[in-house]
Amino acid sequence: MIRTHGTRAAAGALAALLVLAGCSSKAKDSEGDGGKAAAGGVRTGEGVSGKTITLGALTDMTGVYATLGKSVTQAQQLYVKQLNAAGGVCGYQVALSVRDHGYDPQKAVSGYTELEPKVLGFTQFIGSPFVAAVKQRIDGQDKGLVLPQAWSAALLGSPYIRVIGSTYDIETINAVDFLTKEKGVKKGDRIGHVYFEGDYGESALVGSKHIAKEAGLTVVEQKIKPTDNDMTAQVTALKQAGVKAIVISAGPRQAASLVGVAAASGFTVPVIGNNSAFAPQLLATQAGPALMKNYYVASPSLPIGADTPQAKKLVADYRAAYPKDALDNGIVAGWTAVSAFGEALKKACANKDLTREGVDKALLSIDSYDIGFGVAQDFTDPRSPSSRESVILQPDKNVTGGMKVVREAGASEAAEGYTPAA
Repeated sequence: MIRTHGTRAAAGALAALLVLAGCSSKAKDSEGDGGKAAAGGVRTGEGVSGKTITLGALTDMTGVYATLGKSVTQAQQLYVKQLNAAGGVCGYQVALSVRDHGYDPQKAVSGYTELEPKVLGFTQFIGSPFVAAVKQRIDGQDKGLVLPQAWSAALLGSPYIRVIGSTYDIETINAVDFLTKEKGVKKGDRIGHVYFEGDYGESALVGSKHIAKEAGLTVVEQKIKPTDNDMTAQVTALKQAGVKAIVISAGPRQAASLVGVAAASGFTVPVIGNNSAFAPQLLATQAGPALMKNYYVASPSLPIGADTPQAKKLVADYRAAYPKDALDNGIVAGWTAVSAFGEALKKACANKDLTREGVDKALLSIDSYDIGFGVAQDFTDPRSPSSRESVILQPDKNVTGGMKVVREAGASEAAEGYTPAA
């Protein structure tokens, strides 16, 4: 699955946009303050009207993460369809209101501003900088549950914004642990780290530096921009530095260039990427053979092609619903988030409280939620991600979804002892 990122400058600009949009001036009505009693004694508030619970999805269907946005959104629409077919929640049908922000800051903020008064919460919000820009508002007055497709440690600490899976720093710690345990990297070695400027890459860099210090390694940094697509200069610099392995915290295009250029120059050190640094479509490019030979990816869950009953059912259901679309780990990300939100709704229903407060409290009571992709999620502590485990995957065009498991889910000792800085 591909993850999102952004720069601190973008977050600052978005914060200013919020002021211009007048987002902080909206007064809550009586429903939002305390909820109203609906039929059967269930309290409701924003996002619940008539016989419908409306949830929001802020996605990218036309921008740089269009492949991710499409997979996440379609998986969530499939879940909602199945949930409604099974009777919905508390007698309500669930609706998913989708807005495409195209990874544009202004569209992301305006989309949130439009949907927030109309929805109970958000099952999707792609873009770390966009979520960060509205974080103060979410925590202060809105208090609607947001399950973003964003893994920056800067999003930790909120009881309403819940990061699902390990944050980028923890994921990178597990990735470097794999290099030391299984790829021959040892004390005294240098490792390269190619990373995007901004929340994503710099959060990952914190992780590589942390485990490098513990393991006696030296990190050779190569900061890049999301618009940098040719990694020739970075490969040349890291080869000259004598690194024994490379971590890449960037997008799929950068990872393909890095691995392809390295292979072409005879530089065959292992490369491992964060979860955002791969898309199965890369296997059809010229870099495909090199990716399958010498590239690995740290993932917060088993891949879409996992050998579990739940994964196989999701593959079959998704193929039936969207027969023309490829399978990728964005489906897993979307399904995991909407399933967690659905579980919170069911618990809130049992507690007779479908207000935002009731749903927030319900999610915080879930301490071990596993939908069949190898990792149990614990949502009880907002200061921590829901998991510290990572699965190590390797590209393989011959398996469903283009990724095979080379190390099962687990958290390294360094990851277990690490405290993310929110």
